Amino acid sequence: MPTIERSALVPHSAQKMFELVDDVDSYPEFLPWCNGAATLERSANHRVARVDLKKGPLTQHFTTRNDLTEGSEIRMSLVEGPFRQLNGQWNFKSISDSGCRVSFHIEFTFAGFLLQKTLSPVFNEICSRMVDAFVERANKLYA
Repeated sequence: MPTIERSALVPHSAQKMFELVDDVDSYPEFLPWCNGAATLERSANHRVARVDLKKGPLTQHFTTRNDLTEGSEIRMSLVEGPFRQLNGQWNFKSISDSGCRVSFHIEFTFAGFLLQKTLSPVFNEICSRMVDAFVERANKLYA
C-alpha cells in the first residue's frame, strides 16, 4: 500500500494551519488539481467532506470523514471513492509562539488494477505536494 509522509516547519501558529487544512470548501481556490470541494456534514469534532480531483483528462472524487482534535490533528478515513482503502492524518505541533511543524501522512490503495495503474501516479504526485501547497497558501494569507 503506498504511503506518503511529508512535513514542514512554518512561521504560522498550529491553530492557523489547522484551520487552513480544515477549510475544505476553499481548496479549489489554491489547489490546482482540486476541481471542487464541499463540507457535507459538520459537527464540533468531525467533518464529512467531498473533494473533486482533476488532473489532465482524469477526473475523480472521494469523500472522507475527518475527525478533529482542535488545533492539533485531523484524521481522515474513506467514506466513498475510487479507493479500496484511504487513511490519512494531519498533525500540527507548536514549536514557538508563532511557528509550528505541519505533518501529513496518507496511506491508500485504489479499488482495482485499472484504477491503480491510471490514478496512483497522479494521486502520488498530488499527495507529495500537499504540504507545500498549504504552506504557500498560509504564507499568502498570514504574511
